[in-house]
Amino acid sequence: MRAAVYRGPGEIAVEDVPKPEIESPDDAVIRVTHTAVCGSDLWFYRGDSDREEGSRVGHEPMGIVEEVGDDVTSVEPGDRVIAPFAISCGECEFCRKGLYTSCVEDESWGSEANGGGQGEYVKCPFADGTLVRVPDRYADDEETLEALLPLTDVMGTGHHAAVSAGVGEGDTVVVVGDGAVGLCGVLAAQRLGAERIVAMGHHEDRLELAEEFGATETISARGEEAIERARELTHGGANHVMECVGAASAMDTAIAIARPGGTVGYVGVPYGVDEEGLDVFTMFSDNITVRGGVAPVRKYAEELMDDVLQGTLDPSPIFTKTVDMEGVPEGYAAMDDREAIKVMVKV
Repeated sequence: MRAAVYRGPGEIAVEDVPKPEIESPDDAVIRVTHTAVCGSDLWFYRGDSDREEGSRVGHEPMGIVEEVGDDVTSVEPGDRVIAPFAISCGECEFCRKGLYTSCVEDESWGSEANGGGQGEYVKCPFADGTLVRVPDRYADDEETLEALLPLTDVMGTGHHAAVSAGVGEGDTVVVVGDGAVGLCGVLAAQRLGAERIVAMGHHEDRLELAEEFGATETISARGEEAIERARELTHGGANHVMECVGAASAMDTAIAIARPGGTVGYVGVPYGVDEEGLDVFTMFSDNITVRGGVAPVRKYAEELMDDVLQGTLDPSPIFTKTVDMEGVPEGYAAMDDREAIKVMVKV
């Protein structure tokens, strides 16, 4: 089978690798039909985070179940499924309370046994706790499938930012970041009933998409000018701020525009935050709550899927480039050069 493999900073290769096989009774093997390149993949691609050379990459697979172990009961061969970016047993203390990303089993995509999401096949351990079955009537509806694919990661992550920030009916919220997660955060805030959604970013085309997704105002300024503009639009700061970037500057911006007593929901992978520090004094003096972390997207999958299937939620416009398996390296380059918001891979 063919799969994308990390060969060092700036180098993704598509190679022949062994096909994953059933090893445990709770495993499922999936033939991948759709997957994606994630903004978090760019951290190792750029050399900003460590990754073993030769490891398989990708963590957002959708496909058809090909084979299941004897103990799997929730899916069977032939079923269409989406697979969240985090594998979860569904039974441990953390899975039971919806914190699937802290599952004690500590399984992940990218190992030799499981394969990476950017490959023709993956093996999913704990299939009953991880996989989400797509109803048969939508299993071959391409438009629906493309709208469901972001539920493997970025739509659930944007939703987690909104939930963590406490967004509700009639609220004003500021979304920091115009990448795929930030744009999905705008969708999530609208879905939860926010009345005003201010989207902050640096790319006019992305902010235009944010408006299509429900942003009522946008801010394209940088630094202190952006903070002042956000405070002006929200009459002194917002009670709900969503940090969807992960950089220290974005986190400090989110804290700076939170109203005293407000809440920052953060989901950006925080590379560089430890080194540069945070404005803890402002958090302390203004009683700002910071909630969030790596998004347990499995927790939100069914409710978000219901909205997609009903036609009230469609995050698929975040895919601005589509490639086949051999084009995965091109997809990484396009996202690295900011030529694509998010790349879909049709296998």
